[in-house]
Amino acid sequence: MRIAVPAEIKNHEYRVALTPAGVRELVEHGHDVTVQRGAGIGTGYEDAAYEGVGARVESDVEALWAGAELIVKVKEPQPEEIDRLTPEHTLFTYLHLAADEQLTRSLMGTGATCIAYETITDERGGLPLLAPMSSVAGRMAVQAGAHALEKAQGGSGVLLPGVPGVPPATVTVIGGGVVGENAARMALGLGADVTVLDRSLTRLEALDHRYQGRLRTVYSTVDAVEAAVRQSDLVIGAVLIPGAAAPKLITRQMLSTMKPGSVLVDVAIDQGGCFETSHPTTHAEPIYTVDGIVHYCVANMPGAVARTSTQALTSATLPYVLKLADRGWREALKNDGHFQHGLNTAEGQLTHPAVAEAFDLPFEPVARLLGG
Repeated sequence: MRIAVPAEIKNHEYRVALTPAGVRELVEHGHDVTVQRGAGIGTGYEDAAYEGVGARVESDVEALWAGAELIVKVKEPQPEEIDRLTPEHTLFTYLHLAADEQLTRSLMGTGATCIAYETITDERGGLPLLAPMSSVAGRMAVQAGAHALEKAQGGSGVLLPGVPGVPPATVTVIGGGVVGENAARMALGLGADVTVLDRSLTRLEALDHRYQGRLRTVYSTVDAVEAAVRQSDLVIGAVLIPGAAAPKLITRQMLSTMKPGSVLVDVAIDQGGCFETSHPTTHAEPIYTVDGIVHYCVANMPGAVARTSTQALTSATLPYVLKLADRGWREALKNDGHFQHGLNTAEGQLTHPAVAEAFDLPFEPVARLLGG
């Protein structure tokens, strides 16, 4: 199969979809891999590293896309990239369609087969291709939040771990999944006073057991959220409904009850955000203030640590890329029900029910599309 790895063009996105080691695996399987010139520079991978494992390096971006059957990316296609998609293309990348109706309709209009990393499941009910970036984002959320708490950034001037004689900052993590646990772990490691809210008692029990009472676990209700944000210096939104828009758990009205200069970090911003006052920001301008509360809502947080993120992402995605390349998308999905959950659009039709529900659009069941 002819596989293309374009350079990412989203604002401050330095990741690349495949490491040279990942490309080598595809070449060993007999596939033709073309990498856009300079695509790996942001992660420290020179063009020569890709050429050295058998890839072709292409400067002409139009030729790169036109000559590909399978396009492997990191982030959702930008408008100029959407214009290059055709029904002959299979696109494999993060899409987060439930947060963007225009993108959804545009991809349907291309007729391309679009498979999203973030909606593929595994036998345990997890999201194996979202998990590595969730781990990165969860850890970065605390790092970003600690920086935003500094007075020069508009924060309250609170040091996360405190110092002897001065109490640490109070951190609330809403959501106890992969993002939430990684955020809690980092905050605990820095010495903060940490509370995790979640609606799964099983998950809360697991966190309580794992951290031996070093963090507080609270069942998430509206009352619990309201009480937590009043006391918090830093709140990290880490909720996820697979494939669907994130619920708005902190309203604008709640901001008035928070301590001035407190910080909200919305890791769910890719899925529309879990704070009513959230809107996507970039690494160039990551924060803004609403009613005295600092918001950090960067939509591609792991892009800032591109080398770590690229290596972690390739490790997770490569087995799926190999399946697509070796078998084609129909056969790869037909034989793997968990992989089927990744299909978001095909043949001009929407194929993911959660995305369809977000925009009140009809959808075609994957099984019917595959002839099952």
